[in-house]
Amino acid sequence: MKFHKEGYTSLAIVVLFIFIINAIAHYYNAGPIVKWIIYIASAFLLITIIQFFRSPKKTIQLDEGVILCPADGKVVVIEETEETEYLKDRRIQVSIFMSPVNVHVNRNPISGIVTFFKYHPGKFLVAWHPKSSTDNERTTVVVKNKSGVEVLFRQIAGAMARRIVWYVKEGQDVQQGEEFGFIKFGSRVDLFLPLDAKINVNIGDKVTGGKTIIARF
Repeated sequence: MKFHKEGYTSLAIVVLFIFIINAIAHYYNAGPIVKWIIYIASAFLLITIIQFFRSPKKTIQLDEGVILCPADGKVVVIEETEETEYLKDRRIQVSIFMSPVNVHVNRNPISGIVTFFKYHPGKFLVAWHPKSSTDNERTTVVVKNKSGVEVLFRQIAGAMARRIVWYVKEGQDVQQGEEFGFIKFGSRVDLFLPLDAKINVNIGDKVTGGKTIIARF
């Protein structure tokens, strides 16, 4: 287990805040009850930040015949829909909701070349809102594998998630299971898969990024 680089600033701010609050309590000689409340709150805040930005080490089993889960969380949508931004055809959408307690590292579902990338500024509707896929702040990434099949996936900010981070660009070669981004404080990732993909999960399933097989080609 390691601490993700995206959490360094947040951790520094929390540690500074904890130091100041505890220093003030000692300077004004707060009573023992007040001090214990501050100690407990400080420990809770520190543990929360460390837990949120944790990044477990994973051994990825590469398989060109499968689409790996891009994020830890719960499957909340499996439906046929029209993808209108890039693919402009019918696709199977699989959406994964990431709660604040999940690992928030995002991983490439397949290996290949990034054929499209775009960042969209937008709103911060709750991640399960029907319009969050089109109205919220988000990124769209498309990767084409060596067989010529393209898979589109989106990072979608939620009501709490106020920062999306990505590490990919058009023309880049990416490997299945590698990190392609990070979303802070609760969010969602959508996958748009070919209609003939064999879905391997059900709504309500808890899934793990880089481990769970979402579908097979």
